[in-house]
Amino acid sequence: MTTNPGSPAPVPFRAGFACFVGRPNAGKSTLTNALVGEKVAITSTKPQTTRHAVRGVLHRPDGQIVLVDTPGLHKPRTLLGQRLNDVVRSTWSEVDVIGLCVPANEPVGPGDRFIAAEIAELRKAVKIVIVTKTDLVSREKLAEQLLAVSQLGDFAEVVPVSAVGDDQVDLLADLLLRHLPESPQLYPDDHVTDEPVDVRIAELVREAALEGVRDELPHSLAVTVEEMGTREGRDGSDGRPKLIDIHATVYVERPSQKAIVLGHRGERMKQVGTDARAAIEALLGCRVFLDLHIKIAKDWQRDPKQLRRLGF
Repeated sequence: MTTNPGSPAPVPFRAGFACFVGRPNAGKSTLTNALVGEKVAITSTKPQTTRHAVRGVLHRPDGQIVLVDTPGLHKPRTLLGQRLNDVVRSTWSEVDVIGLCVPANEPVGPGDRFIAAEIAELRKAVKIVIVTKTDLVSREKLAEQLLAVSQLGDFAEVVPVSAVGDDQVDLLADLLLRHLPESPQLYPDDHVTDEPVDVRIAELVREAALEGVRDELPHSLAVTVEEMGTREGRDGSDGRPKLIDIHATVYVERPSQKAIVLGHRGERMKQVGTDARAAIEALLGCRVFLDLHIKIAKDWQRDPKQLRRLGF
């Protein structure tokens, strides 16, 4: 590109892939959503909420950052756990920048050191550390955490952020973009994720089902959308509001878990439907009829055939 004498040099357009890794519940999904400016990954206080690589696209005048949110790396106890770890490691090999997320409100532990050591072996990607959830600690505690994470390895950047408080999120975007290669745009301007709509809907149902359940249940929950379509005569062409019918199934592994999800006289399941429907209507921009059923798929986390059927 040429410029007139005396004019500033053109800013090169950069585009590439950056992924967030870390222990379960390190704030990776919340940070992804904050950067993209739209909910592309479900969030929960329960660990191991993310079950596949979720891509969100941040569009800027000077570049495009494709953010890949990955499951939390953990010691697997099931075949599902092993496959989630495989997703994380396969993602590492394909990105330009790896952001190790470490919560500000939790001590640096063996899990953080293990992940830091693993990504140190990767030669292609630039490695940075992101100290998340800074809104939960004092300045003194944050300073101690920044010192602790700086000792995890040789990182190009160490940046503290609060996705909830929108603190230094823009700075993080600047740093990520700086380490991406010069490249044409990778996705169209209106593209915020490559997640299929039915997968996003299933995830919103699972997010609603995760609220308030016991610690042992989240790993046993899975959701699939069985059928989805515009109700006949309700496509909006006649002035009536568009209405989409969605039929989804919530899977658990044992009868006792089914009872927990249903709640007393099915009240909890009704609340799941109400919460999920509101989120789905916000996503689709129209009215939704959501029909939920619950089924038992015994030990599905350990069964290769059932894992394939559920999309893992």
